Amino acid sequence: MDETLHPALLPDGLRDILPPDAEIEATHVERLMTVLGSHGYERVKPPLIEFEESLLGGPGSGMASDTFRLMDPISRRMIGVRADMTLQVARIATTRLVMSPRPLRLGYAGQVLRVHGTQIRPERQVGQVGGELIGSAAPAADAEVVTLAAEALTTIGVAGLSVDLTLPTLVPAVLAALDVPDRKVALLRSALDRKDAAAIAAIGGAAGDLLGRLLMAAGPAARALAALKAIDLPGEAAVARDRLVEVVALIQATAPALAMTIDPVENRGFEYHSGISFTVFARGIRGELGRGGRYFAGELMAEMGDGRTGAAAQPEPATGFTLYTDTVIKAAPKPIAGRRVLLPIEVSPAAARELRSAGWITVAALAAVADPVVEARRLGCGHVLLDGKLREL
Repeated sequence: MDETLHPALLPDGLRDILPPDAEIEATHVERLMTVLGSHGYERVKPPLIEFEESLLGGPGSGMASDTFRLMDPISRRMIGVRADMTLQVARIATTRLVMSPRPLRLGYAGQVLRVHGTQIRPERQVGQVGGELIGSAAPAADAEVVTLAAEALTTIGVAGLSVDLTLPTLVPAVLAALDVPDRKVALLRSALDRKDAAAIAAIGGAAGDLLGRLLMAAGPAARALAALKAIDLPGEAAVARDRLVEVVALIQATAPALAMTIDPVENRGFEYHSGISFTVFARGIRGELGRGGRYFAGELMAEMGDGRTGAAAQPEPATGFTLYTDTVIKAAPKPIAGRRVLLPIEVSPAAARELRSAGWITVAALAAVADPVVEARRLGCGHVLLDGKLREL
């Protein structure tokens, strides 16, 4: 089809961000990063594209269907456009920063591109801000990333926050301990994702009652923990439950006002996570503001300081979170717009600099105009400088 496209037409899921929204986004991103930096999270900047093997190796294989891939004309190898930044930061931690003291705290901000949007988030290019805490298996690390995500969002004015905690390893541990046949595992996992208690009871057999009780335990943290403590869980499942109890107590000690819910059987979107995971929501906002959780870094080859490739790095315990700037901006109040003043052409550069140093946004006229007041209004200025004095419109 030879059809001329309008120059403003963009592919589905992509859009231009215009004034003032682009400035609002940049302001919020920097404020979020400032909070992360104040907690010792040092900023890193991964590349937009990487070799396919690095980007999609190990846990990254879960992002394969969402990753744009193309041939690098220089190396003649396949490369991918990042669909998520978490695994890139994990690669940096376990290669270039492999000798850095642990725990290692890294922060990042950037754009990702995905092949498919979702019904809730149709955008395919999404801004991310996040932090990764690598090298600690302590429950305090799980609590830190949850409370840090909440603090960052609260700092930019997001109200009505709630965190939904989940244990993506709990159900697999139960199914393994009860020797549930492989042919039933997928069916039970699907029924749990649908919250279909009748199907769980029909399919589960001996495991059906236990899984049904786990399903019904979901809810506000206090009630959910009480229900989970009352369930006799086997082996590793009990260990995971006890850790959740400890982490919730640590979160409450740091952020007592933070609303928390628990869904012990939720797994969707946490396929590569290896422990306590979470999703952040805000009252009245459609979609999630962010998500995070525990995983293992270090499944990549460690790059030595002299460029040689060493032995495969040992998996490192890690946890972190990612905030999605498009949803965050919807939840945060808009920053107060800067005061704009029109400077007629005769205003001196020194006077203009003095206004800017005082916090004004100056818009310089490039030619003489008949009525500076009219011109100021046309250019969106709330003030105009006339005879050396600021006049409010």
